[in-house]
Amino acid sequence: MPESHPVFADPGFESRHGVLARGYGHREDPEDPSAVLAMPLVLHIPKGEPPARSALLEAAAVATVALCLDPRVGKGEDGQPGVWRDAFLSWNDARIRKVSRRARGAHWRAAQDIDGVTVDRGGAQARAFVPGPVGGLDPRIARLQIGGTDLPDDDPREIPDGVPVLWVNAALGMTVGKAAAQVGHASMLLAGALDADSARAWAATGFRCAVRDAGRDRWSGLLARVGDGTAVPVRDAGFTEVEPGSVTVIATAS
Repeated sequence: MPESHPVFADPGFESRHGVLARGYGHREDPEDPSAVLAMPLVLHIPKGEPPARSALLEAAAVATVALCLDPRVGKGEDGQPGVWRDAFLSWNDARIRKVSRRARGAHWRAAQDIDGVTVDRGGAQARAFVPGPVGGLDPRIARLQIGGTDLPDDDPREIPDGVPVLWVNAALGMTVGKAAAQVGHASMLLAGALDADSARAWAATGFRCAVRDAGRDRWSGLLARVGDGTAVPVRDAGFTEVEPGSVTVIATAS
């Protein structure tokens, strides 16, 4: 069974939130490409009964922000660093790269033994792992395929009142793997943009959110909200699939 994320009522939450609030990208990438840091994401996509795309993207978004605010990336009550803290801070101080892979069956089960957080949303499951060098991936993750499988658009239910929404730029036609990485970016950027009390309240819901595609007209309105500071954009570096500087996802708190 997937592990459940904690309800962040501990005194270290504010400090962990402060790391997200101060942003990322404070240092350049290393010259050695294998030393570049990334957070792996693994999407559970069974062959016979694949999950709904929107639910899988929600699971990826929640798993990402849950790991970013997990007590193990902070300091304990004794002041000692959590077991994931150094790896997480090194990654967050660089560019917040994520790489999505897919798994099923025994490979998915094996992935649960690697440090990370698994989230289930309506039967769709995703696991975010502690970041590390791309050249030093655990073989159980490295053997998983990055591409080769996509999911059709679905028709999710109406958005519940008061739930943050991660709007995906439908015009870009991103694969599910690319979109998973982008909504993962969006969830952690949104958490950092919230004040600590609001972020704590969101955490107490299990980071409940909705992922939806935005067509041209809605996207135009969302860009206007970015301009007036009421929405949080994800601008992609353009390493895969999209042009550098593309706005891939826009997050709204409600």
